[in-house]
Amino acid sequence: MTTGRQVLIAQACLVGGLALALLVKELPGMMRELRIYRMTGGLRANRRYP
Repeated sequence: MTTGRQVLIAQACLVGGLALALLVKELPGMMRELRIYRMTGGLRANRRYP
């Protein structure tokens, strides 16, 4: 018989696993976006690109 605490732990593990899988899947795209952001000047770019 499972207790409420065990169900809560199982749900937390499931959500954590899904979040980790999504992060790993999206990491290359995020790295590319970050590189483009740094090449365009980042936060200081608002003077160049109004």
